[in-house]
Amino acid sequence: MLEVEKSLAFAGKIDMLTENRNGQMRILVVEDEPDLLKSLAQALREEGYAVDTAEDGEEGMYKAESWEYDALVLDVMLPKMDGWELLKRLRKIKKTPVLMLTARDRTNDRVRGLDTGADDYVVKPFDLEELVARLRAIIRRSSGQAQARIEIGEVTIDTAARSVKRDGDEVPLTAREYSLLEYLALHRGEVVSRTTLYEHLFDEDDSTLSNLLDVHVSNLRKKLGHDFVSTRRGHGYCIEG
Repeated sequence: MLEVEKSLAFAGKIDMLTENRNGQMRILVVEDEPDLLKSLAQALREEGYAVDTAEDGEEGMYKAESWEYDALVLDVMLPKMDGWELLKRLRKIKKTPVLMLTARDRTNDRVRGLDTGADDYVVKPFDLEELVARLRAIIRRSSGQAQARIEIGEVTIDTAARSVKRDGDEVPLTAREYSLLEYLALHRGEVVSRTTLYEHLFDEDDSTLSNLLDVHVSNLRKKLGHDFVSTRRGHGYCIEG
């Protein structure tokens, strides 16, 4: 019975991972309006991001300093700690890209946000497609990749279209395979640890199964070439620069 229970638990985790882990990057959204927070999180997950949320500045600061995010979507007007103060404190310890949200359409607010350390600024009400595009842009810039297209040998990755080609031919990838590929490509030349990959690609509520990462790396090698992703034993994975 114990072995059966273990098998069922394992299968349940697989199902959860398949359904929930579609994030290409891990984002923290800090917003105190419940409906907007829910809508933003859902929309970003549908766009392929792993999303954590916080409803006030203190919770947002705690999560931002405790975990590594590829970007923050940060509202200005927050309870307990406003967005200005959160950003000011965050910039003392991290360079996480920050996209600020506000209902104020005043030049001095935009200037203050950028001077405080924000990477970009969106005024409410905003167009979701524009917000996602700006989010992608600040993530690329933070990784030293200004353009949407990443070319590595015969492989071309279009981060805007989320498509991959090899020698000009489209390469079909699952959402998880693309997520892993894009993250490694944005950090090409660096050895990325398994822990870092989990932290950046998966939601805070996900549990992890380390062997799944090996499976996805193996699939990428089959589709893009055996040597495309290197394993540094005891350290992690790397796409050579």
